[in-house]
Amino acid sequence: MNSQKLTTWRVSLRFAALALCGMPLAFAQSPDAAPRTAAINAAKAPGLNQSGQPGPRPLVALGPGDVINVQVFGRPELTTTTSIAEDGSIVAPLLGPVQVAGLSTAAAAQKIAGAYRDGQLLRNPQVTILISQARSQLVSVLGEVRAPVRFPVDTATTVLDVLAQAGGTTDKSGDVMYIIRNSNAGEVDRRMIDLRGLHNNRYSLKLLTLQGGDSVFVPPAEQFYIYGEVQEPNMYRLEPNMTVLQAISRGGGLTKLASRSRVEIKRRDLDSGQLITRKARLHEIVQADDVIYVKESLF
Repeated sequence: MNSQKLTTWRVSLRFAALALCGMPLAFAQSPDAAPRTAAINAAKAPGLNQSGQPGPRPLVALGPGDVINVQVFGRPELTTTTSIAEDGSIVAPLLGPVQVAGLSTAAAAQKIAGAYRDGQLLRNPQVTILISQARSQLVSVLGEVRAPVRFPVDTATTVLDVLAQAGGTTDKSGDVMYIIRNSNAGEVDRRMIDLRGLHNNRYSLKLLTLQGGDSVFVPPAEQFYIYGEVQEPNMYRLEPNMTVLQAISRGGGLTKLASRSRVEIKRRDLDSGQLITRKARLHEIVQADDVIYVKESLF
C-alpha cells in the first residue's frame, strides 16, 4: 500500500470513529491538502432579527471560560484540554498563546493549524476542536419562573428550553415573556413572545433561538382589585379582554345586598396620573390595576 492510499485510509477511519461516537467536531488542515479538505456549512435555524421574524442561526463563538479539547491528527502528544483565558487565548503545545475568542470552533481549528504550518512545526497539520464545557455563552432567566438561573446555550437552544431549565413559570406569571439582547450598535433589543401559543392555537408561538448574553424575563401577570358587595373581594389575575361582569364573577358573584347598577371603577389617568372614579359599564374591558367597587342596593 503506497503512502497516499495509507493516508486516505487513516483519514477515513478517523471520520468513521468520530461519527460512531456522535461527537461534534471542527476540522482544519493546511491549504496544501485540498483534496482532503472538508466543507463545513453553518447550520441554519430560526433566530432573533430586527423584524422579530425567524432568521439565520448564528454560529457559537468561543469565549473566556470555555473549556476546549484540541487534537492534532496523528500527533497525540499535542492533544490538550485547556480553558480559554480572560484575554481570549489558549496555550497550545509548541505554539504558546493563540487567540481564539470570538471564533467558531472551525475557525479556531483553522487558525491553530495555520500557526503550526507557518511556524514550520508541522508539515500538514489537521486540527480538531471539541467544546468540553461552554461557560462563555450564558443566558439569564429571570422573573416569574420557579428557579431563576444562568446556564450555557448553544445554537439550538430555544425559549422553551430556557423555560424548562428554569422549572417553568409560576402561578403569578403573565402570558408573555421578553428576550432582551444587546445589539451590535450598543442598543437594547427587546422582543415579546406570547406564551398563550403554548396551549391555544389561536395565538402564534415564536420559537426563537438564543445567544450568549441574552436575558429572558417573565413578568408577573397584570392584576385588578374588586371589593364591596361581592362574595370574595380580593386581588385577581387580569385575563385578556376581561369585562367588568366577568371580574364580578371572578370575585364570586354579587351578594344579596349588591346593586348591579351601582358599580364603580377607580382607574389612574395616563395623562394626569390622577385616580379617577366613575360609574362602570358591566360590559366594558377591565384594565390593569383597576379597582372595582360594587355598592349595596339602596332598597
